Amino acid sequence: MNTTDTFSTIFNKAKLAELFPPERTNAFFDALFGDADEGSYDIELGYRGSNGNQLTMELILHERPNCCLACNLTQGLPQVFSRHPIINIEGIVQNIGALLGEAYSCKGWSLGYTEQKTRSLHVIPLKIELEKI
Repeated sequence: MNTTDTFSTIFNKAKLAELFPPERTNAFFDALFGDADEGSYDIELGYRGSNGNQLTMELILHERPNCCLACNLTQGLPQVFSRHPIINIEGIVQNIGALLGEAYSCKGWSLGYTEQKTRSLHVIPLKIELEKI
């Protein structure tokens, strides 16, 4: 069985939006700035792929209209996201583990460095260590 195909089926667009609902971005900025409209990007959860015992998801940052998604805004985000209760990476990883059922368990996770894909699109990799059960 090809696990990449299995994982891409599990982590379809609808399931990813369920794991990280779009309204969570506004809740994050509301908590951070007191106003959701102050945020310069929207956050989306994506599936990048798997390699051996590692599953890689992505926190995708889409620049909001008339805002600037500058590198200096996004470089420190992995540290912020890793511990912010609204972003709740630990909860996301637990929910991913539940979706994997009895085949795998999530042993640990880490956020990688912010990657600038385009001027208006940045990505933070979420690496999840898997253990086959």
